[in-house]
Amino acid sequence: MKFKASLDKKSVKSNSMNTENLQIKYPVGFENAVEMTRDEMEQHIRLMAALKMFELGKVSAGKAAELAGMSRLDFFETCSRYRVSIFNYPPEELEAELERDLNVLRSSSPG
Repeated sequence: MKFKASLDKKSVKSNSMNTENLQIKYPVGFENAVEMTRDEMEQHIRLMAALKMFELGKVSAGKAAELAGMSRLDFFETCSRYRVSIFNYPPEELEAELERDLNVLRSSSPG
């Protein structure tokens, strides 16, 4: 079973943001195999793509949430359900981020 995707060049105005259509070919009856309606399957595929792209560091949490059609907070909660870490920093980046935060705290504390 091979999935093929093609991008529809037509932009569509939806949910107050510009979107494009992506068509995915899938085997006949696939929605029955996964026990979902076509709409449920579309939403699930968008969510899975958003989670994986976020997990791999390909997109920000905001963009992933947008693809999944939910708020960032809801996306973070969904990350937890699917065991996707919301802390996608390489170790050296995380260390630098923590050091910056500590410096801000040190400079703002009295004494």
